[in-house]
Amino acid sequence: MSSELVIDVTSKEIVIALLENKQLVELNKEKRNPKFAVGDIYLGRVKRIIPGLNAAFVDVGYSRDAFLHYLDLGPQFRSLDKFLKSSLSRKNKAPTLQRMKLEKDIDKNGKISDVLSNGQKVIVQIAKEPISTKGPRLSSELSIAGRNLVLIPFSDKISISQRIKSSDERKRLKRLIKSIKPKNFGVIIRTVAEGKKVAVLDRELRGLLKKWEASFTQLYQATPPKLVLSELDRTSALLRDLLNVSFSNVYVNDATFYHEVKDYISTIAPEKKNIVKHYDGPNPIFDHFGISKQIKALFGRTVSFKNGAYLIIEHTEALHSIDVNSGNCSKLGQDQESNALEVNMAAAREIARQLRLRDMGGIIVVDFIDMNTNENKQKLFDKMREEMKVDRTKHNILPLTKFGLMQITRQRVRPEMNIQTMEKCPTCNGTGEIRPALLLVDEIENYLKYLVKDLGYKRLTLKVHPYVAGYLKQGLFSLAVRWQLKHRVWLRVKGSEAFDFLHYSFFNPKNERIEE
Repeated sequence: MSSELVIDVTSKEIVIALLENKQLVELNKEKRNPKFAVGDIYLGRVKRIIPGLNAAFVDVGYSRDAFLHYLDLGPQFRSLDKFLKSSLSRKNKAPTLQRMKLEKDIDKNGKISDVLSNGQKVIVQIAKEPISTKGPRLSSELSIAGRNLVLIPFSDKISISQRIKSSDERKRLKRLIKSIKPKNFGVIIRTVAEGKKVAVLDRELRGLLKKWEASFTQLYQATPPKLVLSELDRTSALLRDLLNVSFSNVYVNDATFYHEVKDYISTIAPEKKNIVKHYDGPNPIFDHFGISKQIKALFGRTVSFKNGAYLIIEHTEALHSIDVNSGNCSKLGQDQESNALEVNMAAAREIARQLRLRDMGGIIVVDFIDMNTNENKQKLFDKMREEMKVDRTKHNILPLTKFGLMQITRQRVRPEMNIQTMEKCPTCNGTGEIRPALLLVDEIENYLKYLVKDLGYKRLTLKVHPYVAGYLKQGLFSLAVRWQLKHRVWLRVKGSEAFDFLHYSFFNPKNERIEE
């Protein structure tokens, strides 16, 4: 299986598409300069203690106070608090954690009022991004992730990924990390560390330690809320977590960002730096790789997947429901049981893809087509588990109930990806009032005239719906050519599937949209 990453960089956001065998399986949108991302570490201030919930609300700078439960404080919270107070009082030098004597663990069944008070400064890490009306979810069990290792301050444990199966390799890695790990730091060994040499792991461990020390050096007399340590942006985090031997290409449409990504890959996997490629083709990058079309087909309420079979996906506040329908598959002439099994097995593959693609979290209830035999029900359950193995998000799958329902829980740490696939009515533009489509060409030409004569543009790109582009470029002496001659401007007309039928935009030579 080959994996490709396609990155669309615009002035406002970065959209990251992960393709597996040319099929879209993950889509991430990241605002430029994002805040409150999972993994970010903040200096916050306790606003309110809620004894009934055994939790506290903490101000980390978000519009709503963040939530910190007692169980998320971590057993070594007193040691963290002691370390923080020392950092706040030291100028230009953070305390050395290796020399520090750790405090006694907090009581696992204790109360939050025993360890926190209103107005107290605390170090917290974002465990869940703000979702809907809720603020961020916090934890004080800090961790700093690298490509091969995760550094856990105030711990001495060494944990190894369950996906590393070889007992000899597990022993080797544990022995190796034990020999280089500093005191009062725990380490989680990630799957990609399998087979890595000691020099690679030692270099990464030292880098994570420097990151930790540099973060706390800046805390002298700091006032909360303050960002202490920022997680990598989502693009770099995806590269860090996903990059493996099957990763064949990374395409980026922005020259500056292309060099940043190439430099980052050179540091984590020098042998893979040549997979990064700069795309500068005439069409939008998502149109070129067929991603725009896949987005339109995959993010609607109804998703087709095989021989007319389709899913209906509904979202509520409490859960997500997915209904499997056989559609035209019911007419294939097979017996009902075999037909139901075939559709359900294909549906399981598409459902696993949709969960990753939309980043659906919480409770998901799937209504499969009814089957009678327990053997077929077990086959479907095994198939679902097999398809979900590639999902990096924590999840749990329960067998089919007697009503044919399958329950899935999937960890939710970010807002669900929701893309509006329905286009506005090309006649009324969503207003309910008719706009004469006949005047579209005149409207475009008038705006072109304004850009050339009043604003002085000499080179422009016009992006429109592909049908409109075809109309403007039709014939040897097309409308586009006549406009160039009439207004004395170099004009390139490009069709884009991302545009509604009557939507158009002009772009300057730097490919920046000219705002009306």
